[in-house]
Amino acid sequence: MPARGAARGAADRPYRHRTHPGSPQLNAAPADQIRLLDVQALDIRLSQLAHKRKTLPEHEEIQRLEGELAQLRDLLVAAQTEESDTAREQTKAEQDVDQVRQRAARDQQRLDSGAVTNPKDLENLQSEIASLAKRQSDLEDVVLEVMERRESAAARAAELGERVEAVSGRVQEATARRDEALSGIGTELESVRKERETLAAAVPGDLMKLYDKIREREGGVGAAKLYQRRCEGCRLELNITELNEVRGAPADAVVRCENCRRILVRTPESGL
Repeated sequence: MPARGAARGAADRPYRHRTHPGSPQLNAAPADQIRLLDVQALDIRLSQLAHKRKTLPEHEEIQRLEGELAQLRDLLVAAQTEESDTAREQTKAEQDVDQVRQRAARDQQRLDSGAVTNPKDLENLQSEIASLAKRQSDLEDVVLEVMERRESAAARAAELGERVEAVSGRVQEATARRDEALSGIGTELESVRKERETLAAAVPGDLMKLYDKIREREGGVGAAKLYQRRCEGCRLELNITELNEVRGAPADAVVRCENCRRILVRTPESGL
């Protein structure tokens, strides 16, 4: 990869430790600086685990299933309500039929008893019996229609009940998988946090303070390896001037990348 920028001065210019205004000028043993890379690796792992915990596919699956379940439950309540309403409607229609049947039976009994002898009254009684028969037939048709609607609502409620049970089971399965995954992630997070705490305690406090400040500002990466003349933080290759400055820096000098301002850790693989 080509070096960034043009050279800024003679290649053999002596190293000057440069900092931006307000940036601390630090020195730390090479071993401590390399140890900082191990802390960085753990911080990256912590970020990865936090992202994994937040973006588990089970989260979306559970949300989708719970939305489906809520809709099914609403439909089930509607079907059960319809079944209940039609049951009351059927009872009322059957009572109406029974009342008409009883009245027709009484009229028929009067007719058959011979108690009604007046031709006009007899004609009226016969007309009423015929009318009641028609009314009873109509009401019985109503009963049949209501019964069909009730049976349809009951079948719909039964079907929806089965679907609610099935989706509820899928929610429980997805929740169990999610909880298991979260438990595993939580265990690893705790382990990595403890390892990070132990490792960070071995790094000088001022170096850790600077690292944490940069890491917070630079998207979670505060220190990067200088590998084959390239900053592993911003992935840009140092130009000749910057390389010469790093080469000339004392081994315990804490150098920073001129581009991303991350702590630049030198190793045998730096290509200096």
